[in-house]
Amino acid sequence: MDSDSDLIEAGRKVFAGDWRFFWASPSIESLPPMVGVEVAFAGRSNVGKSSLINALTGRNALARTSHTPGRTQELIFFEGPKTCDLRLVDMPGYGYAQAAKTKIASWTTLIHKFLQGRSNLARIYVLIDSRHGIKDVDTEILKMLDRSAVSYQIVLTKADQIKATELEARIEATLAALKTHPAAFPEIIATSSRSGMGMPELRAAMMRLLAERGA
Repeated sequence: MDSDSDLIEAGRKVFAGDWRFFWASPSIESLPPMVGVEVAFAGRSNVGKSSLINALTGRNALARTSHTPGRTQELIFFEGPKTCDLRLVDMPGYGYAQAAKTKIASWTTLIHKFLQGRSNLARIYVLIDSRHGIKDVDTEILKMLDRSAVSYQIVLTKADQIKATELEARIEATLAALKTHPAAFPEIIATSSRSGMGMPELRAAMMRLLAERGA
């Protein structure tokens, strides 16, 4: 399964299957067993992680969405068809959140420990709002991922909300910024949860990860 068209078709089939909520972990001690291949979605609060997961799986309410930043307070795991060893992990948003500072600190600790101790975690997809680009808080997370040697790839969200020329410039600027980050995958996927833009490519990227891991 080497060609892009094969990967896109494999991704379409996998994500057309039955995806469901599997596990919620408020702490490292409550994580599920490390089985199969996991990919996680990280990003600033309200960047669109839950909406992206819903768009990927074609299910409007699989992942809970909210206009209130910081709504996702746990690591939320989703699993797909039994024929697929892939799990999706919706991570608590970093940065601004309408919650007590002690709770935000505990979420941050949970994220860091999860990223550093999960051997079956194949990749982190770091979501960046295409309208705003990489912010200081994003850079801090990217540096932490570099130090942890956790492979990550940038996914631009809400790409339908800016002009094509602006999106192209944002992609170029983001690629340039990533040159100083050794753990960053050197390709960017621009997406829109509303229009479906980029979803076939993102699904295909996950299929390539599965193939590389022999899953």
